[in-house]
Amino acid sequence: MAAPIPELRTAEKPPLYRDVRTIRLVGQLVVVAIVLLFLFTLYSNAVNNLAARNLPTGFSFLGFEFRSAIPGLENAADYSILRAFGAGYLNTVRVILIGIPLCTALGILIGIARLSENAAVRAVGTLYVETFRNVPPLLWIFFITTVFLVENIPQIEERVTPLGISVFSNRGIGVPWFNPGSSVATFVAFAGLGLLAAVLVAAWRGRVNARTGQPARGGLFGLVAFLVLVGIGHVVAGSALALDVPMLVEQDNGILLIEGGISMAPAYAGLTAALTLYTASHVAEIVRGAIQAIAKGQTEAANAVALNTYQRYRFVILPQAARIAIPPLASQYLNITKNSSLGVAVGYVELTAIFQRISNNATPALQALIVLMGFYLTFSLGISVIANVINRRLALEER
Repeated sequence: MAAPIPELRTAEKPPLYRDVRTIRLVGQLVVVAIVLLFLFTLYSNAVNNLAARNLPTGFSFLGFEFRSAIPGLENAADYSILRAFGAGYLNTVRVILIGIPLCTALGILIGIARLSENAAVRAVGTLYVETFRNVPPLLWIFFITTVFLVENIPQIEERVTPLGISVFSNRGIGVPWFNPGSSVATFVAFAGLGLLAAVLVAAWRGRVNARTGQPARGGLFGLVAFLVLVGIGHVVAGSALALDVPMLVEQDNGILLIEGGISMAPAYAGLTAALTLYTASHVAEIVRGAIQAIAKGQTEAANAVALNTYQRYRFVILPQAARIAIPPLASQYLNITKNSSLGVAVGYVELTAIFQRISNNATPALQALIVLMGFYLTFSLGISVIANVINRRLALEER
C-alpha cells in the first residue's frame, strides 16, 4: 500500500520585525535620519556662529563689486562677485578642455610604449612615467611656469615670432586662431551636422560591408562627409576657417600689445602643460594595466589573421582595453580638474584664486566657500555623467 502524500502547507508570512524587506526599509530610514540630523546640526552651528559674530548668513554678497583685477579682462574690478566667479569658472574650463584630451592622447602613447618590444622605447616610457608620476604636480607647475617659461620667455620688445605667425613674449603667447569676424554659431552648426553625417555614413558603410563583404572604410567616407559640410560652413559663415594671425600693435602711450589670434598668458600655458604631463603619467599606467588585463589569446588571434601593429591595437586591443580603463580614467579627469586650483600658486586666476581674492575683501568666507564647492561639484558630476554614459555604451551586452 502506497504511503500517503503529505499535505502541502503554504508558507506563513513572517512577522514585520522578522521581514527582510521591513528590516532593510527601517535601516535605510535610520541612515537617512542620521545624515539629515548631522546636516541640520552643521547648519545650525554655522548660522549661530555667524549670528554671534554679526556676520551675514545669506548670499547677497554675490551682487557686491569684485574690486580686483583679472588678467585679460577689462574693468574686472567693476564685476559683481558672481560674475567674477563666472570668469574664474571659464578659466578653469579652458584648462580642462585642453588638458583632458592632451593627457589622454599622450597617456595612451606612453602606455603603449611601456609594452613595446623595443627596449629603447620601453625605457623611454618607463622613464617618463616614473619621473612625472613621483613628483608632486605643484612642483611641475612651478618648474614649467617659472623656470621654463618666465625665466626664458623674452620681453615684448625682444619677442620671438616663429614663422611670422606666432608671438612669444612676457605679455603673452599669441598663436593663430580662427577668424573672429565670422558667424561662429553658423560654423559650429555645420560642424555638428558634419559629425552627425560622419557617424551616419560610417554606420551605412558598416551595413554595406555586412551585406556585400566590400571593405567598409567607414572612417574614410565619414571624414569626407565631415569635411564637405565643414567646407560649406566655412563659406556660409564667412571664411570661418581663415586663420587670424597675432600681431604686435603699439598703443598711443607706446605700450606694445598682442592683437589677433588667441593669446595665452604664461601662467595658463605653464599650468596646462604641467597638469597635462603629470596626469598623462597616471593615464599611461591605467592604459598599460588595461591592455595587460586582456587575454593573451586576443593578441595571438590578431597576429594569426596577419594584422599589423596599428590594426592590432586599433581593432582588437584598445576597444577591449577601453572597457577596463574608462572608470579609472574618469578619476584622473577629476584629478586634473581639481588640480587646476593649483594655478593660484603661479598667478592664474581660476575659481580658487577668485575665492581667495574675495575672502580678502571682507566677504563671508563660509558662503563663498559653499559657492566654490558648488562650482567644483558641477565639474565632478558632469565628468561622472559623461564617463558613465561612455561606460554603459562600451559595456558587453549579456544574453
